[in-house]
Order: sequence, then C-alpha cells, then structure tokens
Amino acid sequence: MQFYIDHDWQENMATPRAKVGERAKTHLLILLCAIWLCVGLIGHSPWKPFESQTASIVQSLFEHPFLSMQSWTEGYWIAPVSAGHPALETPPLFYWVATGFAHLLSPFLPIHDAARLSVGVWMLLTLIMMGLSGRELWNFGVGRQTNFIFIGCLGLVVSAHTMMPAVAALSGITMAFYALALVIRKPLRAAGLLGAGLLISFLAGGVLPALTIIGTTVCLLLLPAIRQHRAQSQALLAGVLLAVPGIWLWCSLCQQWAPELWQTWWQSQWQVQLPTKHAYFVRTLAWYAWPALPFAMWGVWRFRQSVLSTYRFQLGLIFFTVAFVLIGFYSDRSEVNALPLLVPLTVLAAGSIETLKRGAAGALNWFGLILFGLLIAIAWLGWWAMLNGTPVKLYQRLSYLSGLQMIPFSLLYGAIAVAVTLIWLSIVLRSKHSNRSSATNWAIGMTCAWTVFMSLWLPMIEAARTYQPLFEDLRKHLPTHYQCIYAQNIGSSQEELLHYHAKIRLQTQATAKPADCDLYLIEDQPGKRHVLPGDEWRVIWEGEQTRQNRESFRLLQRHHK
Repeated sequence: MQFYIDHDWQENMATPRAKVGERAKTHLLILLCAIWLCVGLIGHSPWKPFESQTASIVQSLFEHPFLSMQSWTEGYWIAPVSAGHPALETPPLFYWVATGFAHLLSPFLPIHDAARLSVGVWMLLTLIMMGLSGRELWNFGVGRQTNFIFIGCLGLVVSAHTMMPAVAALSGITMAFYALALVIRKPLRAAGLLGAGLLISFLAGGVLPALTIIGTTVCLLLLPAIRQHRAQSQALLAGVLLAVPGIWLWCSLCQQWAPELWQTWWQSQWQVQLPTKHAYFVRTLAWYAWPALPFAMWGVWRFRQSVLSTYRFQLGLIFFTVAFVLIGFYSDRSEVNALPLLVPLTVLAAGSIETLKRGAAGALNWFGLILFGLLIAIAWLGWWAMLNGTPVKLYQRLSYLSGLQMIPFSLLYGAIAVAVTLIWLSIVLRSKHSNRSSATNWAIGMTCAWTVFMSLWLPMIEAARTYQPLFEDLRKHLPTHYQCIYAQNIGSSQEELLHYHAKIRLQTQATAKPADCDLYLIEDQPGKRHVLPGDEWRVIWEGEQTRQNRESFRLLQRHHK
C-alpha cells in the first residue's frame, strides 16, 4: 500500500493517507458506534435519579392513551409529571417518543427497556449530526474523527445510555450546531435544520438549550462572514422563526390545560443560580470532556493567529462561551448539564488532532491503552472474585457494595466479554503511532471497557441500584381494599419507582394527613429506633433494599378498635 506523508519539519507528523481503505474506516466507525450505542440500553431496571422520573412519567402516559379525552383535559400528554415530582420539569417531547417505543415494543420487552431504546435513536441522531459538523467545518474524513473523539469522552458514555430528556435535548443542540456550520455553504438547508434543532431542544430540554442556540445565532449574525452575506443572515433568522410556531403551540396548550404547572415551570426556567456554578463546570470539564478538551485547546493555540478570523473557530468558541455562561447561571450542579459543552469542544478537537506534536499524540495513545487496559483487567478481576471468592478483599468489597454473595455465570455475556477483550488485545499489539490512531484507539478502548463492564458487572450494578424486587413484593402484601397510602421519609425517586413497579401513588404531607389514609409507608432512617405512628397502626410488611446501606421500609395498616 502506498502512502503520502505530510511533514512540516517541526515534529508535526500528519496521519499517513492511504489511497484505499475509506470503506474499511467507515465500517469500523459504524461497528464501533453500533456497539457503543447498544450496550447498556436494555437488561436492567430504571435507576434513580434520572430514570426513575422518566419511568414514572412513561408509565402514566402508557396508562392514559394519547387519543383519550382524559389524557388531554387533565394534561397528561401536554404537561407530564412524575409521581414524585408534582412540578413540571421539562416539556414532553422525550416522554412522547419514549412512550411510543414502549407501546411499540412492550409485547417483547419491559416498558422501561422499550422506552430506553428511544435513547439509542436520539444518540444515533446526535452522532450523525456530530460527524456532519466535523466534516463541514474541516474536510472529508474529519467526520469520522469527530465521532471517535465524541464517543471516547469520559463523561458521555453513562449519560448516553440513561433514559432522560437531556439526551433528546443534546440531539437538538447538535442539529442546530450542524445548521450553523452549514449556513455558509447551504443557507436554505441550514435554515430548516436550525428550526428543527431549536424546536427539539426546547421541547426536550426547555429554555436553557434553546437560549444557547438563539444566543449563538445572534452572536454569529454580528460576524462579517454572516453579516455581509444576505442569504446567510436571512437563513439564520428564518431558522429561528421556523421554530416559533411549535414552541408557541406547546406553551399555549400547556397554559390552557395545566396553567399552574406551566406558570411555575416558566418562572423556574429564568431563575439565576447564586452562587453561579461556573467553577464547578470548569472542574468537571477537566475529566468530563477528556480527550476532546486537550485536543481543542491545542487547536486554538496551534491556529491562534487565525482563530478570530476563521469561521470554524468563531462558531466553536462562540457556542462554547454562550453555553458555558448560560449553564453556569441557570443550571444546578449536575454533570449532565455539561453535555452541550462537548459539542463545540469535540468539533474543534477533531480538526486539530492532525497538527498535534507526534510525541504528545504518542503519549496520549499509550495513556489510553494503559487506562482502558487497566479498567478491563479490573472488570475481569472483579467478576472472577464474585464467582470464586478470591481475591478475598476485593470479593468482600464488591459483595458489600452490591449486596450479593455470588453472581450467576452467563455464557452469553461471558462470551461477549471474551470477544471484546481479544479485540482490545489485538488493537494493543498492532497499534501504530499516528495522530488519528490516538483518537481511534481511545474510542475503541472506551467501547471495549464499557462493553466488558456492562457484560460482567451488570448483575452487581443492578442489585445495588434496583428497587424492583422490593416494591413488587410490597405490592403483593397490599390489602385488597384500601383508601390511600400515606408516606413518611420517602424520597421522590423511591416514590417514582414505587409508582412504576407497583402502580402505587402515595399521599404525602402536602396532599393528605395520616388520618385520611388507612395504610402508612415509612422509610426508616439509619441508626434511629423504629417508632409506630400510633397504637392503632400495625406492621403488615417490612422490606429493605439489598445493598449494604440498608434502605428499609415498613408498611402499616390502621386497625380500628
């Protein structure tokens, strides 16, 4: 195979470009993204805090068909709320799509697994938009590197497999970002994509992601590359206006069918968080955006003389600045809120990796090989310890955290883990040093480590986080007829999972008094003596979560003398 080498004689070695092999590279990208997307989407119950809320809302929408009058008059589909959160959290787009998947696939999968598959579709859309953005702003072939860097980000992998509206909002943001990248070359198409991205981001995430897109668009309109070209400036304005009817329609319907929920939600969207969270997100990005962050920082430094005059850097830096400022003011301390910041960092990193010093690229490559090799080894060692009880200290620790004494052996998941580990070893043994290979190997390492962990450790993680056996057992002990269940010390996440697993809605201090109900559910505080609320109450059920921090529950029934 013949190669052409680019060298600037300053230790910047570009990746050899082969005349053939583009199809193989594309197949590698598709395979990696497919494995990365699919692993972890099914096979476990909803996990709190994010999935518990979604599961409760999807269960409510599942119980109230879309075309029924009650679903609209009571606002189930317009302003969906969970059992544990009486306030509207986000607009309903993500829940609509998740419920659609649940209706379609519920004959074959549990409702939560069917709904979680919608996350895979949203992330597939996100990956497509990211690849197109990298290719549009840089050149042919960079789209692949954009996705390799994106799926390799340390902070993305768990969020990308979690059933929550932020995933759909990220899809809208990446679509809008691609539209802003495309507007120079295809303004008409960019207008449509910008309108669709803005509408999706608002209907899935609310005001903050939409405000990020609008703020970036306004700043871009001030740039000479946009301001001096009528077609581009009109396309950006048209794109924003295209989203207005859809946003106005939902707001109007929500005001009509659930005015109190909408008013409270709208006011909460504009509340500034004081003190601001900018310092928190700076610290979070140091690991959350790795390896996109160092690549992007190098690119800004490497092209520092043209950063302020080149549209690709103008777009990336403006989007990052607007998103960072708004997130720091309007969001709480949660890593999920940093997801939009990965978009500009990854696109800037993808085109800058070719100019990285060869020694730095090699160091990053070996760091990834060692890091993911160590994680894969830990996954296998922990699995072996839970099967055989050795090493003893590791077994004791994992048993303590999971609440399990032993895990069952699964031939299927074991075979998957072995195959992925062999693939990883072949990559290590055949690794070639080049700038692009450092990003590719990092993505392969992340995918392999995630797959091995989810194949071998899922029973332990599920046992530590699931409430399904506990709440299903509670449901079996409920009396045939009862008026309501009063709850004490029950967290919002537990209340939502209780609604999903046991179809039970609780009454709390805000909605009822203990005297109004004939059942009483208590979560006992660790280290405190169990106290009966009165002589007329008797315990009819007790249960605890399997993990070792012992969340224990008691169900009491009133007995009249």
